[in-house]
Amino acid sequence: MKKLFLVLLLMLGYSANSSAESVYVKYHGVVPLNSFYCEYTRSSFVNRICYQQQNKYVVALLNGTYYPFCGVPFNAVKDWLNSYSKGSFYNSYIRGTFDCRVNNTPQTISDMYRGTGNSMGKFIIDMLNSN
Repeated sequence: MKKLFLVLLLMLGYSANSSAESVYVKYHGVVPLNSFYCEYTRSSFVNRICYQQQNKYVVALLNGTYYPFCGVPFNAVKDWLNSYSKGSFYNSYIRGTFDCRVNNTPQTISDMYRGTGNSMGKFIIDMLNSN
């Protein structure tokens, strides 16, 4: 049973990686989203918010264009996602506060993925070792 579960996990992991989504982010170029948590919103202005907690990096879809925001703490993203008006929250708390030209930007794509690739492997090894 464990082997069947392992095969299913590997198949699902392989298919998810082969179709990883990438978006063009203004000022930053193409950014793969496979290490981000992304959530679509019902806002007419803030269409989607993607967050990479390790680097405190947000990619937000605003009126059809993706923009980067750097140094954004988890609580700010949580509050933004839970706010009644995503656009008002953006204008009051995000815009101008988390500018990537001022705050630390992930320097390279490899910085953005540092330490993110081992969780599934560790999970599989732990599962196989639990006899």
